[in-house]
Amino acid sequence: MNILSIQDLSKTYQSGSRKLTVLDSVNFDISSGETISIVGPSGSGKTTLLGLCAGLDSASTGSVTLNGENLQNLNEDQRARVRNQHVGFIFQNFQLLPTLTALENVMVPLELKKRKDARKKAQELLEKVGLGDRATHYPTQLSGGEQQRVSIARAFANEPKILFADEPTGNLDTETGEMIEKLIFDLNKEEGTTLVLVTHDLELAAKTQRIIHIKGGKIQEEAHA
Repeated sequence: MNILSIQDLSKTYQSGSRKLTVLDSVNFDISSGETISIVGPSGSGKTTLLGLCAGLDSASTGSVTLNGENLQNLNEDQRARVRNQHVGFIFQNFQLLPTLTALENVMVPLELKKRKDARKKAQELLEKVGLGDRATHYPTQLSGGEQQRVSIARAFANEPKILFADEPTGNLDTETGEMIEKLIFDLNKEEGTTLVLVTHDLELAAKTQRIIHIKGGKIQEEAHA
């Protein structure tokens, strides 16, 4: 069963008097539980594609069907509901809320779902990523690797069907990056989540089951890793 289906997806922007095409008639399907990576040079459209897949933006033409729902037919509030129910995110720059502790950051998606056990579940997730003793620390009191581990715990908090990761190790040193990679793949396997990874790191991409190469807004090649 496909959890994500992309059909004839295009995204254009108006730049002065001309149109800028960022994505051009992209097509692919992702099966439930599959791990795939989207690779390409800077400016190739891969981050734009990730945003469209997750319903963070609307396509110019084409469709994105996520867990059976055509995102093009939904308004922003409805897309937000789909994201909250089915989607987890890991970003390159962590995207933690600076005024909240590590524990409170992980609790956010749980509280949006009105989970009564939000605090207990968030603490368990922090323990799982090795940060149980850092729960009361604020993002500025944490290293880059620790912040990314908090964001991983937050991403898995609402038990997503699909996890989108945008350059998750891009701001980390090699050793920390390798630890984060292992954590993502271990948790992903444990939870049975579909993983869509955007990266320019071909070694990281090779750890997924399938690699989609994108250049100039078009898919150049699909390969099984």
